[in-house]
Amino acid sequence: MPESNTAKLLTLPNAGQGALSIRAKALIFHDAQSLRLLRQVELIAPTEANVLIIGETGTGKELVARHIHAQSGRSGPFVAVNCGAFSDNLVEAELFGHEAGAFTGAQQARAGWFEAANGGTLFLDEVGDLPLAMQVKLLRVLQERQVVRLGSRKPIPVDVRLVAATNVNLEKAVQAGHFRLDLYYRLNVAPVELPPLRERPGDILPLVEYFIDFYRQRLDIPTPRLSQEAAAELVAYHWPGNIRELENVVHFALIVCQNGVVNPGDLRLPGFALSPPGATPDPGGSHADGFATVRAGLRRLLDEDTPEVYERIEQLLFTTAFEYCRENQVRTAKQLGISRNILRTQLKRFGLIGDSPADALATVEA
Repeated sequence: MPESNTAKLLTLPNAGQGALSIRAKALIFHDAQSLRLLRQVELIAPTEANVLIIGETGTGKELVARHIHAQSGRSGPFVAVNCGAFSDNLVEAELFGHEAGAFTGAQQARAGWFEAANGGTLFLDEVGDLPLAMQVKLLRVLQERQVVRLGSRKPIPVDVRLVAATNVNLEKAVQAGHFRLDLYYRLNVAPVELPPLRERPGDILPLVEYFIDFYRQRLDIPTPRLSQEAAAELVAYHWPGNIRELENVVHFALIVCQNGVVNPGDLRLPGFALSPPGATPDPGGSHADGFATVRAGLRRLLDEDTPEVYERIEQLLFTTAFEYCRENQVRTAKQLGISRNILRTQLKRFGLIGDSPADALATVEA
């Protein structure tokens, strides 16, 4: 058990080799609130209880899930699955597997992710995106500890520790009829609430130090010094994109900083997250005020001669929309008013998805 004054770092394996994503690549427990959370997580980990991790996108939910698996003593693999990435007609086959001929294109039998995680931990990210019909089947698997592949009647026993995560309020989803109450109770045996980065300010500068060291090695530059003014600005900023946004800010700052010092001007914190000077925020959040804020932020970027402003704003638009729609391509295309083909082209361009249709749906580690 860590001491109260000892920070702990969690990172994604092979983080430097991964494509750009909205996942947090590092999580530090340094803030007092974070250390209390770590102690809670490490008490839960050795048990067999299902865990529900609740937190905003980019806060490090998968890293917490991996730590739970690492501390659990289970010998099987850690399997991470993004429920929001599956189409409704494929989700059952992906989770529970299928036999040859079960549907058009199923030329051979294939194990699902529950079988792949046998003896280990299955992490279901964005579990609130599962269709209601699939929620019923998931509940049955959790109760009976066995799966039935699509196209088969033979049950297959599985020994899987389930860790689920969501960035939506499942209690409200239950009230709205979008999520089953019985499944919610089954998943929420051991809840873990992961606060957003703005609520654990003691973690901000240690994370900055980690990302400075990470990216200065990739850029092959001497370690730059963070000015006091820049440090103050980083701590004061409210980080709507959480750790992933912090990583991007630090990465860019190391590219543009001069004379080995990171100054406030190098951070280029997005003007879109700030209110225009003298403006009074509208509680109703009207479209007009939203575009006014964007316009003010754009003017700020232009005033500062921001390099590659068109490319970066375009990337910000698609990254933010994809994150907002929880990586669901159909919803993102609809939200932006473009075709899915155009969306996929842009997502590939910015490294948010790979070339394969099934890419980034799930990862398995021994």
